[in-house]
Amino acid sequence: MNVFIPTPLRSYTRAAQVAAEGSTIAALLADLDRQYPGIRFRMVDEQDQLRRHMRIFVNGEEERDLTAALAPGDEIHILQALSGG
Repeated sequence: MNVFIPTPLRSYTRAAQVAAEGSTIAALLADLDRQYPGIRFRMVDEQDQLRRHMRIFVNGEEERDLTAALAPGDEIHILQALSGG
């Protein structure tokens, strides 16, 4: 499936869009980490929860549950919120 990568994580992928596989979001992130070591840690914390500043959209709908099922044709957008003042 197509995964759109936010600019801050492109240092791992060197691309704005990559292909990855997984039957769940967790499996998809594991596949991304297999292909691009270290990227998963930037998105998922030590408690296996999506980090506060990360957002994952599946076919345009936000999904925060890492166990959510995915289908082969799904389009995944990973976004990273900006903060500061």
